[in-house]
Amino acid sequence: MTPISRGFRGRRHTDVDPARVPPGQYVTGDFPVLSAGPTPHTPLESWTFTIRGAIDQPVSWSWDELQALPSEKVTVDIHCVTKWSKLDTEWTGVSLDTLLENLETSAEYVLAFSDGGYTTNVPLDDLRGGKAWVAYGYGGEPLEPEHGGPARLLVPHLYFWKSAKWVRGLDLREDDVPGFWETYGYHNYGDPWKEQRYAGD
Repeated sequence: MTPISRGFRGRRHTDVDPARVPPGQYVTGDFPVLSAGPTPHTPLESWTFTIRGAIDQPVSWSWDELQALPSEKVTVDIHCVTKWSKLDTEWTGVSLDTLLENLETSAEYVLAFSDGGYTTNVPLDDLRGGKAWVAYGYGGEPLEPEHGGPARLLVPHLYFWKSAKWVRGLDLREDDVPGFWETYGYHNYGDPWKEQRYAGD
């Protein structure tokens, strides 16, 4: 599949602290749109977020129920495997700590799943401790569908393909199962500071 890229002019910035930019990356002021397929448009009245798998019973939230949970505003740098980085991005969403609170599980891994059939795998510990969110706002506005709205996973310490667009839930697993891009040769973990772009990196 050929990724879609719109609105990306590839400007390079030289006035940023290089310590904030992982190896092989360059900073852009744009927000490139990269997708493997068409953009889903799920009506909010039928949208749900579900945690399932290695727990006693699945737990789900409607859109209104998610909005009623404590939200956080976070400013983070994001890094795409295609080598662009965008600094000081501003998001609003619900911490995964909030969603996972009081859930007992033997799982060590998560397979995030999304509208459109997209999946990506992340160790469960990488979603805890203030490291990940279900984000539904960007720059003080509702998250646009082209950037993953109504909600996307936000895991900024990993390459951005791990921040699944159009996320609909998490499958808690005791074993690690590769997601969509991982089965096509992308790195299983994706640490930008170690340049873990592809299998073998």
